[in-house]
Amino acid sequence: MVPLPRSEFKFNKRGFVDGAQTNSVYNCYSSMNKEYCVSLWDYERWETRKVAIGKLVLGGDEPIRVQSMTTTDTMDTEATVAESIRMIQAGCELVRITAPSKKDAENLRNIRDALHAKGYDMPLVADIHFTPNAAEIAAQIVEKVRVNPGNYADKKKFEVLEYTDETYLAELERIRERFTPLVLLCKEHGTAMRIGTNHGSLSDRILSRYGDTPRGMVESAMEFLRICRDHDFHDIVLSMKASNPQVMVFAYRLLVHEMRAQSMNYPLHLGVTEAGEAEDGRIKSAVGIGTLLEDGLGDTIRVSLTEAPEAEIPVARQLLARYERRKSSRPIPSMDSIPIDPFSYKRRPTRAVKNIGGSQFPVVCADLSDRSQLSPASLFPLGYQYAPALDKWNIGDQACDYIFIGEKAIDFEIPGTLGVIQEASIWQERPRTYPIHDAQHYAEGKFPTHSALNFVRVQAHEYRDTWFDQWSQDSTVVLVLQSDNAHAMPEMRRFMFELIDRGIEVPVIFFRVYPSLGEEESRLYASTDFGALLIDGLGDGLWMVPQVDVHVGFINATLFGILQATRMRMSKTEYISCPSCGRTLFDLQETTAKIRARTDHLKGVKIGIMGCIVNGPGEMADADYGYVGTGPGKITLYKEKEVVKRNIPAEHALDELIQLIRDHGDWVEPSIRTTEANPS
Repeated sequence: MVPLPRSEFKFNKRGFVDGAQTNSVYNCYSSMNKEYCVSLWDYERWETRKVAIGKLVLGGDEPIRVQSMTTTDTMDTEATVAESIRMIQAGCELVRITAPSKKDAENLRNIRDALHAKGYDMPLVADIHFTPNAAEIAAQIVEKVRVNPGNYADKKKFEVLEYTDETYLAELERIRERFTPLVLLCKEHGTAMRIGTNHGSLSDRILSRYGDTPRGMVESAMEFLRICRDHDFHDIVLSMKASNPQVMVFAYRLLVHEMRAQSMNYPLHLGVTEAGEAEDGRIKSAVGIGTLLEDGLGDTIRVSLTEAPEAEIPVARQLLARYERRKSSRPIPSMDSIPIDPFSYKRRPTRAVKNIGGSQFPVVCADLSDRSQLSPASLFPLGYQYAPALDKWNIGDQACDYIFIGEKAIDFEIPGTLGVIQEASIWQERPRTYPIHDAQHYAEGKFPTHSALNFVRVQAHEYRDTWFDQWSQDSTVVLVLQSDNAHAMPEMRRFMFELIDRGIEVPVIFFRVYPSLGEEESRLYASTDFGALLIDGLGDGLWMVPQVDVHVGFINATLFGILQATRMRMSKTEYISCPSCGRTLFDLQETTAKIRARTDHLKGVKIGIMGCIVNGPGEMADADYGYVGTGPGKITLYKEKEVVKRNIPAEHALDELIQLIRDHGDWVEPSIRTTEANPS
């Protein structure tokens, strides 16, 4: 069946299909059927078919595998072997190597043989984009070949094309003829294949019919998958990568939904492409990968960081450690149907309670209750700086919205944008100070209440009809939702579904504690738990309690990073930078650091930094500006997907990028907001 023309679908501003369609193609993604995993309540991995990649088995009940990709020139055998060994020693189970040309593909044999001679027999994966001939060579040498449907045998010129059913079928037949030789070679040589769709490199044909959407990503992969199945070839792994975790999650869910509907169960490789570096790259990766892992999806993962590939492995291992023995510490009640669409974004409607809920961005709460003494310096790590000489507070873009002080009191003037949360048992009415109650105490009226805003703690497994009735009518309540379940995110999600089912529009702040965890694990787990809820449009704020070895400033930055990664609140510049590979034409880590040093004050601006034309401009589909290597020492600049300046000498490219940002009105000089310490 030829898919319906794009005109048959209605797309919203985020690029997802709106929900008012009745045609049969859309129905498989409609609210009538929302299944995309085994269970939303009990942790259970989706059992995929097993695929052998050399001696490594992927899928089924096998452990979730970790992989990464070399950054060296593939023709430099010695360097590629050395880097591969560093990756393997760090725990990498599949080593991916780019093969942009026939010569690179042929040299994979030398790399393989050199690794074997040194005692390393981990499977190798050839990464192919524009060169089918290279893929056919690689399929006879390495254990797995990755192809990208968007540029393997299709066109990518950012042209808007119109297809009749006949011309669309003709293009599909052309792709079949170009792709079939690789399928037959893989089948003959026992070589596995990853069909890896990337959001930013969808073909003009797919874009013209489906738009720049998760639906288009799924169909792009399914076209190639159908050809494989027609030839009875099933050693296949699928991926749906995007630099936007929200798009990535919806695409994987759609893919699994489609496969389950057609009785398919191919393994999944999970990853957020071009996640970036440092904390941003880790947060984005955890939001996307972790959201899917929570629902039992994924058979292999890669954390794509703009760092040395061996640095990716420990992060991936920490992400996976949660699921080795994952099970609920108490059962989560199931539901016959879910009240959200898991394939597109819609924020849960809530009433506004002061600056929380409604159409306002989610708030960030900081916990200072463990401090022995509170002073203006206590707020410095939270985005506030006090200038005594001016008697003013300087307020940064990542200044938290509320601080919790427990049973303590504050004896200094706080910034005018900051609220204080205090235990209801000792709360007294002061400007911008609000009580927090336990749910039962609030229901009983045990402590005094504020006339405009009352925070109410509730455990996600506690259901009281009288509480729900009260919250439905009380316009001052903001819930602080907690869970101590080992399977916490689904329990919190279940509670949110209950609120939606009952039509209760009370705002909710998510609260999590991670006992005995250090900074790295706390960041990854919070990004997973909070990110998964936010991606589904749930939540109006975040609150995370610091542990012994985790600084409150680190937590504050993490929470703002999660909101940025989920596109809920943009508080800083975003860098969409690829993790480097053998195609890269400049030092990505050094270049990214230089660009960040000059532009990291541009709140909400997204800059794509791509080492080669393969990863740009399509791969940086989300970026406002692009910095792309197009030759040795040459950089091409983009405004979104449009080329603005070609082949600029690298030594001048950063200045030219800044001028481009100026020309389009997005440049501001570095500055910081101020407020009077004692506002009227």
